[in-house]
Amino acid sequence: VYQGPGVPEGFKSVAVEVRVQPREKTLTDADIEALSARVVAAVEKTTGGKLRG
Repeated sequence: VYQGPGVPEGFKSVAVEVRVQPREKTLTDADIEALSARVVAAVEKTTGGKLRG
């Protein structure tokens, strides 16, 4: 968790790492994009946070 320069007053910056190790197949770019979107949506819903950028 980080608070300081580059982060607006009253906000915190948090890093989240997700490791995916599929056993059935190699994921395509589309699979990874869909999974990433679901992870971001879940974090936004449960924490109220949002992706920087």
